Amino acid sequence: MSQRNREGKRGARERLREQRERDRARAKRKRTLGVLGAVVAVLGAAVGVGIVASRTDDDSGRSSSALVPPRGAVGKGRLVIPSGKSEKSAQEGKAGKAGPVTLTVYEDFRCPGCKQFEDVFRKTVHELQDTGRMRVEYHLVTIIDGNLGGTGSLRAANAAACAQDKDPAKFRAYHDVLYRHQSQETRDTYADNGRLIKLADQVPGLVTPAFRRCVEDGRHDAWVRKSNDVFAHSGYASTPTVLLGGKSIYGDPKKPLSPNKLKRMVLAAARG
Repeated sequence: MSQRNREGKRGARERLREQRERDRARAKRKRTLGVLGAVVAVLGAAVGVGIVASRTDDDSGRSSSALVPPRGAVGKGRLVIPSGKSEKSAQEGKAGKAGPVTLTVYEDFRCPGCKQFEDVFRKTVHELQDTGRMRVEYHLVTIIDGNLGGTGSLRAANAAACAQDKDPAKFRAYHDVLYRHQSQETRDTYADNGRLIKLADQVPGLVTPAFRRCVEDGRHDAWVRKSNDVFAHSGYASTPTVLLGGKSIYGDPKKPLSPNKLKRMVLAAARG
């Protein structure tokens, strides 16, 4: 074999070896880049989940979708706002005295029948509360919003729950203000948070930055909706629904209720 042929074969082998080295290096780079890409993708996904979770956690504290009972709410699911002296406080210093009777009231701040009940019985209810003979448990519902549309029942109930957050005495006072200023049910004036806050000025010390935020953010909206849902499945069909010791006492034309009759019934229930 000639020298030229031997050199030609060595050159071909060298070129083949170099090409194989280049192919192996290229394959190694691809594998390395693939691994790095997978790591970046996983890290990116983790960061994305962290942002979503962070936003979800952050939003949940401010969103009205969170069910937040007002301070002092009682009963199953904490859906009841109590008003009046507790049994313990009513008996303090008065050994042998019976505890307060419970009046349960399902009300809607847009409901004209509820306003009528409040206007007629307000003074008597307060008297029985203040003497420790009766305690009222309020269930706030939104039946008029459901029947006529609008959001005034919900907005007013949320605002009343915000007043409860401040002080139970503020709830009672603001509750009464809302019924005194109730508009015709077809006029959804309580849908305006500004009006609700302006009316709250009539209750000394109620309007604070915290109260404003509570009203404007709808802090207790989900709580009100839950209260209304429970009412819708309770078997009661209208507002106001008024129970004394669990028995309906209002709305039967054959057995009309008067303030004096309510007093007698409370005193009889306390004795019996």
